[in-house]
Amino acid sequence: MQTITSRQHPLVQRCRAIARRRDGAGADVLLDGLHLVAEALTAGVPISHALIGQRLFRNGTAAALVTGLERAGVDLFEATDAVADAASPVRTPTGVVAIAQVRALALAVALGARGASLPTPLVAGVVDVQDPGNVGAIVRAAEAAGATGVVVCGTSADPFGWKALRGSMGSVFRMPVAVLPDLDEVISAAKTAGLWVLAASPGGGRTLYDVDLARPLMVLMGGEGGGLPDSAMSAADDRIRIPMPPFIDSLNVAVAAGVILFEAHRQRRQSGPS
Repeated sequence: MQTITSRQHPLVQRCRAIARRRDGAGADVLLDGLHLVAEALTAGVPISHALIGQRLFRNGTAAALVTGLERAGVDLFEATDAVADAASPVRTPTGVVAIAQVRALALAVALGARGASLPTPLVAGVVDVQDPGNVGAIVRAAEAAGATGVVVCGTSADPFGWKALRGSMGSVFRMPVAVLPDLDEVISAAKTAGLWVLAASPGGGRTLYDVDLARPLMVLMGGEGGGLPDSAMSAADDRIRIPMPPFIDSLNVAVAAGVILFEAHRQRRQSGPS
């Protein structure tokens, strides 16, 4: 195993370059943290390189991960703690970074195919959500609530950027996630696939408890502050809202997504709205 002692090492520079990338181009993603790298290994995500700081080797924290990485044939590097910290983009470095290969799936896959042997589609539409942490948290909530896919569109943050990956806590490796900037195309494809398209709105529309969320469904959730564009509101089949007291005008988009998706999960277990 090679030991890296310089911040100028090509692998360190490559990690930093991937972390700076903002356009979502390419298949290489940067994983940061023991948990996230372990989740990727378990999910069978291809990992090409991993770098682990010496303090984790010394205290044995990374022993199980090192074994798994070696068995998977990953190019593994030990690094001085200062170099490991330099390779990490987080404010408090974890001492573990890895380069993996993850691509968005086709829109049709994320929307789900209808069939007797497949679950009824429940798709989260992420529209203009610019905080990568929120994008990742929505993917996490979608998996927890039993959603079948996530479509990230508009000006949303890259769901495969390092911040979003940390926010998803590994869910992005298991959930079908598609990325398509054209929201009109996404809505049209969802309707063609037989999905009922709902627009989440802080005001107006029926409450989520009064709407049938057990049908094949895509729920559109808009970005921080601006919410969904008017075009999405007009194109949706219906609008829904989360009932709240009048002095609370909105929720964080990831929290709102979790509330709506878990109500859909509840209805699907009980076959209809309460």
